[in-house]
Amino acid sequence: MKPQVQAFFDKATNTITYLVWDEASRAAALVDPVLDYNAAAGRISTTSAEALLAAIEERGLSLAWILETHAHADHLSAGHWLREKTGAPIAIGSGILKVQETFAPLFGVEADGAAFDRLLEDGETLPLGELTVTALHTPGHTPACVSYLIGDAVFVGDTLFMPDFGSARCDFPGGSARTLYRSIRRLLDLPAQTRIFVGHDYLPKDGRKDFAWETTVEAERAGNVHVRDGVDEEAFVALREGRDAGLPVPALLLPALQVNIRAGALPPPDPSGRRFLRIPVGAL
Repeated sequence: MKPQVQAFFDKATNTITYLVWDEASRAAALVDPVLDYNAAAGRISTTSAEALLAAIEERGLSLAWILETHAHADHLSAGHWLREKTGAPIAIGSGILKVQETFAPLFGVEADGAAFDRLLEDGETLPLGELTVTALHTPGHTPACVSYLIGDAVFVGDTLFMPDFGSARCDFPGGSARTLYRSIRRLLDLPAQTRIFVGHDYLPKDGRKDFAWETTVEAERAGNVHVRDGVDEEAFVALREGRDAGLPVPALLLPALQVNIRAGALPPPDPSGRRFLRIPVGAL
């Protein structure tokens, strides 16, 4: 079966949020919704999330699920705000517990997964009208990464990018280039015409001039610059680890992680009612 898909591209973070629905029942899911955050001003807004709700209303859909592919390090999630507005539960892979265990002491968060409504095991399914959402654990970028297979479409988060951009970094705590290679090969074992929807896109220094986020298993196997057919595990690991060694820390890493391991909730307010994000400071 073929789900309907509408993409929303966030230029500030190069993130794509997906509205996915079953045409027959009008049941819908959101994948990786973005909360707008102005780091310089310390301000958040819900403009992007409100656009998602407007699209849902315009199409006459009923939001059944909010699906997170992982605890993002480059944008804040609007999952919590959307859950408060709609009542839709938030689901994520059970690997989020490993991420929480790593960062909970730093940010004062309980590492029990309770911020999320469903912690999905590999192969676990969720109903979406007449469609089925199947969680495929695809760790490597982070231990929590999960892809969502819905009909002929798979939403891969940061596990895989467009063919001309390749793959995501693996140097975060718990990340592994070797594990990522195996996760990607699992995705590329899906039928050739399976539609792949990626979590980010960035314009390469040469080549295409427009952002893109939909590809296929066949196109990735034929042309992905990091992991096409013929690139073995050792070659990929050497390439990925070499690239990761020179990458800068993501600009929103600390704000994003402490919000996203809470399913998009901000830290609790202090006695005055103000909320603060923690920015740990280490030695130079």
